[in-house]
Amino acid sequence: MRTLYLDCYSGASGDMLLGAMIELGVSPSELNRLIEQLGLDATVRAEKVRRAGFAATRVRVESSAEKQLRHLPDIERILTDANLPEPVKDGALRTFRALAAAEAEAHGIPLEKVHFHEIGAVDTIVDIVGVLYCVHRLAIQHISAGRVSLGSGTATMEHGTVPVPAPGTAHLLKGMPVAGGPVEGELCTPTGAALLRELVRAWGPIPPMVIEGVGAGAGAKDYRDHPNILRAFLGTLEPELGKEAQYVWLLETSVDDVTGEVLGHTIEQLVETGALDVQVIPAVGKKNRVSHLLRVVAHDGNVRDLELLLFRETGTLGIRRSRIARRTLPRKSIVVDTEFGTVAGKVAFLPDGETFFAPEYEACRSLAARAGVPLRRVYEAATQAYERSGRKEQSEP
Repeated sequence: MRTLYLDCYSGASGDMLLGAMIELGVSPSELNRLIEQLGLDATVRAEKVRRAGFAATRVRVESSAEKQLRHLPDIERILTDANLPEPVKDGALRTFRALAAAEAEAHGIPLEKVHFHEIGAVDTIVDIVGVLYCVHRLAIQHISAGRVSLGSGTATMEHGTVPVPAPGTAHLLKGMPVAGGPVEGELCTPTGAALLRELVRAWGPIPPMVIEGVGAGAGAKDYRDHPNILRAFLGTLEPELGKEAQYVWLLETSVDDVTGEVLGHTIEQLVETGALDVQVIPAVGKKNRVSHLLRVVAHDGNVRDLELLLFRETGTLGIRRSRIARRTLPRKSIVVDTEFGTVAGKVAFLPDGETFFAPEYEACRSLAARAGVPLRRVYEAATQAYERSGRKEQSEP
């Protein structure tokens, strides 16, 4: 899988992301041809600079057009009328709508009354469309990122002097791992936050990958002891993990004052909420207390809901979270006919082409209860029925 990892050690902005993408192989001339499709009077200029001793690419968008206020429909019209690849156009529309929604929420006004100031400027349109085009052009399939540094103090914007992060930026950052510092000033801009929200699908340390290229985009300010750059690592997943590799989260918490009834209820709720797997392991904790280790495996999109459920149901005060790789076998759902009735199950496909059949528990349990026979007999009958059939299943794409 073509993978991009963003190191947001010094925050994120549209020009930093675009500078990193240019270093990964998209030329400014190609981006300028893209700008022509937008009908904007603008040109991308890229130059090599140094930030606290590190080389990076600084991007500037030059335009003779006057800065003008734009509403969301104005920007949507520019994007809709442009001859852009559909994924780029759709992503840009979502990004600007997210920006507008954040400004509306931050200032307590209806969405249609949002006046775009900085985010209506030509350079912001170019940054957003340019970054999304680079992702499309480099055939990137998955993007992950590390914790986002926000800076500290205040920043001066069209609305005046505001605390860091700016109000609109703060709303866009919801759900992202962030930290203040390490310098005074605004490190994460509204455009940078909106692009991260649109692009990033997983947060955490850099995944196991073979790095093909590293790009560094420079921020506008040059801090003395802080490299104001955003690094982008382009590559593929480790070969031994293969295309079946997935990255999931492992949530763990220890509880020593929860009844068996509450644990059972919690397990059911976790599964219904989308947990991939749940385990309860007996343990002995601090002060020699008998406890239980509760382990939950989850996809990115379910982590927040599952953590909230754990806090509410168990009363735990803390949850450990780690990102792990897992490999799953391709599988296909089928049914087989037995003397007890029809049994649903899954056929799994090993890398060497061998297959094995796993009957579904609920189907077997229901038939065993109806026939008044041991559960194992139904399992055996289903497995034998599959083997007798001699079926050569093909894995689903």
